[in-house]
Amino acid sequence: MTVTRSSCALLILLASLLAACTAAPVQEMSNARQAISAARSAGADQRALDTLQKAEGLLKKAEEDLSVGEFTKARNNAAAARDLALKARAEAQP
Repeated sequence: MTVTRSSCALLILLASLLAACTAAPVQEMSNARQAISAARSAGADQRALDTLQKAEGLLKKAEEDLSVGEFTKARNNAAAARDLALKARAEAQP
């Protein structure tokens, strides 16, 4: 009986971990949007337009990935968009 309870507990743990890995990347998407907004506020649309547009393109790709359930791709594209937006913000600062 102990083996059965241990096996059940392990199965529940693995299922929880799997669910966490496949959850929609809500926070990553929000982080990317906020970073893009901050870059715009810092003048990236004037002084770092190319980098900002790349960030926006990656965010759009992340949104498309999210809409078809490609959560891992969406997460990766959102993180890359955030990174580029941070770079654009830094480039925009005098």
